[in-house]
Amino acid sequence: MLIIDTIVSLAELKHMAEAGFGNMVKAVVDVEREIMAVDGELHSDEEALLLEGGSRQEFLWGINIYPDLDGPDWIEFDSLINIRPSQSNRSRGVDDPAVREKILQVVGKRVRS
Repeated sequence: MLIIDTIVSLAELKHMAEAGFGNMVKAVVDVEREIMAVDGELHSDEEALLLEGGSRQEFLWGINIYPDLDGPDWIEFDSLINIRPSQSNRSRGVDDPAVREKILQVVGKRVRS
């Protein structure tokens, strides 16, 4: 698992995907600190790594990155860590469009081709 607070290349994500799930890399994005953890077996493992590093749980959201896909399909908003009724998010997705947009911004800032 890695914490990405600078830049990760799309090629690196592809390599991680091939070594792990085949076509996908799990990631947890901290929308407050604008960092992300990648390449864990479970979103909860990445979440724990970020929490140990000072992140706050209410700002952490789980996604899946498909580095071989283009357009909006390359990011999937689906993780068990996203279920949090206390924040009015009752699904595995990210229900708030503003939070989804912030996640996309952070990923765009951290991932380069």
